[in-house]
Amino acid sequence: MNEQDILERVRAHFDVAKTQLAELVAIPSVSAASFDQSTLERSAGWIADQARELGLDAEVIQLRTESGLAGRPAVLATREPQPGKPTVLLYAHHDVQPQGSDDKWNTEPFVATEIGDRLYGRGAADDKAGVVLHLEAIRAADPGVGIVMFIEGEEEVGSPTFEDFLHTYQEKLKADVIVVADSNNWAVGTPSLTTSLRGVALLHVKLSVLDHSLHSGAYSGPVLDAVTLASRLIATLHDAAGDVAVDGLRAYDNADVEYPEDQFRADAGVLDGVQLTGTGSLVSRLWTKPTISVIGMDVTPVDVASNTLIPSVEFALSLRVAPGQDSREAGEILAAYLKEHAPFGARIETEIAEAGPGYEAPENTPVTAMANDALRSAFGAEPVNIGIGGSIPFISVLHSLFPQADILVTGVEDPDTRAHSENESLHLGDWQKAIAAEALLLSKLGE
Repeated sequence: MNEQDILERVRAHFDVAKTQLAELVAIPSVSAASFDQSTLERSAGWIADQARELGLDAEVIQLRTESGLAGRPAVLATREPQPGKPTVLLYAHHDVQPQGSDDKWNTEPFVATEIGDRLYGRGAADDKAGVVLHLEAIRAADPGVGIVMFIEGEEEVGSPTFEDFLHTYQEKLKADVIVVADSNNWAVGTPSLTTSLRGVALLHVKLSVLDHSLHSGAYSGPVLDAVTLASRLIATLHDAAGDVAVDGLRAYDNADVEYPEDQFRADAGVLDGVQLTGTGSLVSRLWTKPTISVIGMDVTPVDVASNTLIPSVEFALSLRVAPGQDSREAGEILAAYLKEHAPFGARIETEIAEAGPGYEAPENTPVTAMANDALRSAFGAEPVNIGIGGSIPFISVLHSLFPQADILVTGVEDPDTRAHSENESLHLGDWQKAIAAEALLLSKLGE
């Protein structure tokens, strides 16, 4: 089947694809434990039925680990390759975030609503569009490659059984190429491959200076309270320009694209008069340089405050780690820095509560060349390589378990998508092109 035939098949079936996506969005498959978990069984069942219609052997799996942890429903659908053809693993996830505040939505969260060139609804982009994208690409291309479609049901709660699932079903999941449809395009109309992901380390820190509270009038002066000392310590983590000042944390400046400052300020909602921090290109500050953020602190609330010196304080630091550096090692470097720089000898206790690896894709492989050709043909625009400032730790897990496979991280989101927020939406034009690009890629791999 030639390129034009595939593009025409995608175009001809696109209205049906939109209807299918609307059906999937209507299932409120929130994986957070406080929500009805039966919705995940419904969405997984819907996906398995669609896969069977395409000739795949599909099953819904709820893994239970040796430690007794119960996984959410996942879909594993497979088809053997024709002789001499490769196998492609297609990943997406069918679980979604809670809808948030209903009064902040302009549409019903779980009713897919088309307005202009966008489709609104929770999961319309992240990541039910990725699920239907895979189904539609298989339908349009049918190139004889082997298919392993793995649709996870717990990505939005941190994939607690993901690694166990991979080990349990490793033989079924083996593939020559892995396509992860859960990322972004640089802009509407600009296709992208995500080639770098920062790692993450979460540190819980306790700073103590007294063994009990003291009257602030009777004892302040010779002793500073724990909150003040914690503030002084936290303030040393960045230099005058706002760059991370902890030696040993890697950073580099390397990007294919430019992010205009005015566009960033608008996208991020930076208040007028607030200066941006850090040095180097904006995208390097977002993708390939470390950051440290205070994401929580246990401090006495103002409405119950008394004239008391606070003896200890706990806070949480989120460390984003440059691709290529081990996240746990980076967390240990930060923990050592905190202890070494404790003001006035304050006692510091640290715990690395989480360490998720980053990812750096190899450059210029034959498969990435095929992917870029497919994106170029489908979008009619030159693709770019991008990074993500956040972390998708399971990418590194896939890489470690299937080192022989080429991993392509693609996506359907754009700067206006608002994934995880109210008024999440999908650009329908780009989604159609993304379906076509994956179908073209499958066809190229089948050749």
